[in-house]
Amino acid sequence: MNMISFDTIKTIKADIAGLSVFASIREEPLMRTFLALLDASEAGAQAIVGAWGGFMTAFLARQDIVAVSSTWRSAVESLVIRADNEFTRTAERKNAELSPLLKTLASIDLERLFHIASFDVSGFGFTTADAARKAGFEAAAAHIEAYARALWEAETLAEKPLAEQIAWSGERLSAHIREKGAGILGQYVAFRWKGATGNASGVSGGRALHLQPVRNPDPVKLSDLFGYEDQRNVVIANTMRFLEGKAANNLLLYGDRGTGKSATVKAVCNEYAGRGLRLVEVHKEIMQIQTIMEELSTRGLRFVIFIDDLSFETTDDSFTGLKAILEGGVEKKPENIVVYATSNRRHFVKEHPIQSDAPRAFDAVQEQLSLADRFGLTVVFTAPDQEEFLSIAERIAERRGLFDTDGRDSPSSFTLREKFRENAVRWERWFNGRSPRTAAQFVEWVSNGDGFPWE
Repeated sequence: MNMISFDTIKTIKADIAGLSVFASIREEPLMRTFLALLDASEAGAQAIVGAWGGFMTAFLARQDIVAVSSTWRSAVESLVIRADNEFTRTAERKNAELSPLLKTLASIDLERLFHIASFDVSGFGFTTADAARKAGFEAAAAHIEAYARALWEAETLAEKPLAEQIAWSGERLSAHIREKGAGILGQYVAFRWKGATGNASGVSGGRALHLQPVRNPDPVKLSDLFGYEDQRNVVIANTMRFLEGKAANNLLLYGDRGTGKSATVKAVCNEYAGRGLRLVEVHKEIMQIQTIMEELSTRGLRFVIFIDDLSFETTDDSFTGLKAILEGGVEKKPENIVVYATSNRRHFVKEHPIQSDAPRAFDAVQEQLSLADRFGLTVVFTAPDQEEFLSIAERIAERRGLFDTDGRDSPSSFTLREKFRENAVRWERWFNGRSPRTAAQFVEWVSNGDGFPWE
């Protein structure tokens, strides 16, 4: 537990002020409150008492607080790895060359950040607590000492030596970013597009970002889905081509409700997130496809723009804009983007009575079909027949451990399965018809107790 000199504090403040490539780290709440804490050390005991409260609030609010090593140095490392700047974005692009100047400036910044991360925050806490006590702030000094002791204990328990962490080597950091992505793309695997009128989720070089991370994405996996293997294999094969840099198609997943179209897209993206695939969900009413393309085309990762339940009230500007992007626009679609859409209808525009002659009605239908044709591949999900529905339900039940699969041919197991199938047929007749979604809902009901509405 070392006491900290004010010369050391001035050196750390100079390191923070000198950041260039990683200058945006200065604007992070944790670093702002840390700098305010250092500034307060020169303003007297009363100022520093309040500054400690703000610093600890920001420290505890960190998104990586669940880390085993929740320390000051791990917090600074997290800021470096999450940084979104010219260095990290260039490193994200696998074939991009970092300029010598950018490498040099980044290296200097990483050295500064290493010094900042090495700062003995707990020792600083004991130093300021001592100053507060001498000034007569006994209760405040006790609180600061409690903060300092907690930080010191966390540092003591930390296993990885600071010098071995990836954030302090430009080479190791670049390799990490190439694999995981820069900024928020390295932290999350699924996003929503906020649109020009939405709140920005971050700032890079003064430019607002419109990607909103999904902090709790649907964790569905391919192994969770049953039936429709042929359809899913098409989606998987197309996605693999896309990840390998080969020509890949935009996909339309079309068919009956509840058949797993959306779940398939999410499961495939979850499966290959570790290979640099990111899902960006776009709602039709804020569809700004061109803006999205421009935002994502410069990034080093690959993106599935996901439009769920695609439909239009009329052939409006959104309809025309999407059609141009899919095929036929002046600008080439970026190679790191594909569009996957789901729909329950092949005529995307909702049908209204046509108050015109037959040729114009025919033209309207052709206009609607032209959008579907531009997707390249259409994968059809039709409602299962009764035997397929029962098979899906049984496989889900087996996955949930409702059946003894080792003794499935025993009389008791046979009777259990027959009763299960009988109730499954009643369930789909009483409720939502035959679909994988209905099968999952039935199994969920069964797994949570006995009794059905018809009993």
